[in-house]
Amino acid sequence: MASLRVHNNGKLFFDFRYQGVRYREFTSLEDTPANRRKLQKILKRMEAEIALGQFDYAYYFPNSKNAARFPEQDRQRRGLHPLFKDFAETWFEEFKVGWRDSTAEVYRRYLDQRLIPWFGDKVVSDITKADILRFRANIAKQSRGKLKAKTINKYIKCLNMILSEVADRHWRMN
Repeated sequence: MASLRVHNNGKLFFDFRYQGVRYREFTSLEDTPANRRKLQKILKRMEAEIALGQFDYAYYFPNSKNAARFPEQDRQRRGLHPLFKDFAETWFEEFKVGWRDSTAEVYRRYLDQRLIPWFGDKVVSDITKADILRFRANIAKQSRGKLKAKTINKYIKCLNMILSEVADRHWRMN
């Protein structure tokens, strides 16, 4: 039986058993009624997933050292969360039939020149706003003023279309 407990520093932590081993995962949340309610919901979901055999340790505790004990889950998570380069290729092939040839050529160039080299080996769910802002700043810096802001924003638009599509397919809440 999993439980929510309070550490002697006043912070809440999860105390649960998974695959016959006891785990304690600490949070940075103070022991307040609102935080208890919030974490109690998460705990119930965790218990249900453990019972169904669908628990993904790294999903709930991505920064935990214990997550490395379950490399098979990481492979499963990557199946649900594809690499950017793989999904970008899928996206391009599926959507190019609705574009003019010139539009397809432009998006292909955006993918090949900048997007896939920069984001290609990242799992799409790991791409953050900070990564996108770094990418945009890097393009501006590398081009040394040769690319206009409008052109840089077109790269971001293409990236946004890809990330929106992957979100619709993989993380739509029913």
